Amino acid sequence: MEREIRVSESVISRADIRGTASGVMFMAFFGTVWADVGIGGLQGLGSIWLLILAIFIGATLFFSGIALIRSSRNLDSTNTHGSKNANVNKWFNIVFATEFLLIIIAAIICNTVGHFDWFFPIMAIIVGVHFFPLAYLFQVKAYYVTGTLLCLLAIVTLLFVPLKSSLGQHQINTWWTLVGLGSMLILWITSLVILSVGRRLLRMARDQ
Repeated sequence: MEREIRVSESVISRADIRGTASGVMFMAFFGTVWADVGIGGLQGLGSIWLLILAIFIGATLFFSGIALIRSSRNLDSTNTHGSKNANVNKWFNIVFATEFLLIIIAAIICNTVGHFDWFFPIMAIIVGVHFFPLAYLFQVKAYYVTGTLLCLLAIVTLLFVPLKSSLGQHQINTWWTLVGLGSMLILWITSLVILSVGRRLLRMARDQ
């Protein structure tokens, strides 16, 4: 999902900054998608206001990535790792396709056995696991943390949290709420971390 190209040790190019910005944008977008899952689990409790807030935060992060791309327009466009990046991109596509296929399979199985409530926690585990090969491919250590937190969130929820709970007279789907909003926070925080890295690289590039 989040294609952050590794930075050259010698020259920071436009492609390096834009690769980092794409990571910011992917995290912002999918964090907002998970927010919708969590808000859906609340079964209508304050949904419209929470959704507006989630869209606002997600859009702010997303456009921060766009601003990073725009700020890199005057940088050197030379890419000294063309063949290496092509190989990384190939494996990124493989990882992303595998993740997408596993999510579809999980949805079909959960629906078939009549336990669709399991789907989003299982999906969070699949998404979490996919960060580990991405961390290796892009040499981004933060992705190891992101993947671990997503997996732990889903596993702890499945093992120790009741499926349903009540807030006053209102019943919510606790699994979807915790996994959705928790995944949202994890991805948005990751987006902020990558954004700070991108801005630091941009300053370094301008000083070269």
